[in-house]
Amino acid sequence: MTLHQAIALFRDHQKNSVRDKTRESYGHLLRNLEVLLGDRVLESIGSQDLYQFLITLTEGRAKNTARLRYAQLKAFFSFFIERTHASLKNPCDDPLLAKTFRAPRMKQRETIGREVIDEIIYRCHSPRDRLILELQARCGMRIGEVLGLKASDVNGRRLTIRRPKSGRDEENAFMPETLAERVRAYLEAQNLHSDERLFPISYSTARFFIKKLGDAMRLKIRPHDLRRHSATYASRNGVPLEVISKVLLRHQDLKTTQMCLGKISEAEALRWMDVLHGK
Repeated sequence: MTLHQAIALFRDHQKNSVRDKTRESYGHLLRNLEVLLGDRVLESIGSQDLYQFLITLTEGRAKNTARLRYAQLKAFFSFFIERTHASLKNPCDDPLLAKTFRAPRMKQRETIGREVIDEIIYRCHSPRDRLILELQARCGMRIGEVLGLKASDVNGRRLTIRRPKSGRDEENAFMPETLAERVRAYLEAQNLHSDERLFPISYSTARFFIKKLGDAMRLKIRPHDLRRHSATYASRNGVPLEVISKVLLRHQDLKTTQMCLGKISEAEALRWMDVLHGK
């Protein structure tokens, strides 16, 4: 299989499996890769070829852009290894490539405790804003998913998320019973049509009011901290990691979920030892 043929297959796969923005992001990489190496057989392309290609492609670009192109190139080869070329070694796994384009070690943010999150929610007097906070903190939803909800997406305790980040057509999030009742009452009070958004505000507006609530408590908080809290709170209360990953956060990879969980303090570690084995 030539690289021309491989790229054509990969593009066909992406049409049905990823969002338009993701396809557009890959487009620049694939077009340049095809121009440079399109006639080569897939198995003949080595790490040195890809190193020179990435260095040229990302010259003068930000480091984040260079790391993104490396990750996309690695995903491209992994696609064929998993489906048709099981014996092929991914040329992007070369130590020089991995070191040159590796991502910096992320500094893990402190997770906000349940009592603080509850106080932030209770201080919020707007029914709309409070529901936005709760859907993130209780259900693990992304702020974009919350703001994109329409009245027709609410079905009892289940919420349908259209065009989620995973690239699927839709996903489901689930609400505690008390929260579902408040959402139902909000829908009735707003008298929304099925195609109307529950929360017709922008991301910047949501970010501002969440920041303002945090400032009142001398706390730096952003929307994603609420989602991280939901995962950490579930983990500390014994919910299996697989459930947190697949149901609450809807991640495709358990490693992504583990990165979201807060650090475990010494006091927390000792408490769990006592729970498991007694004092």
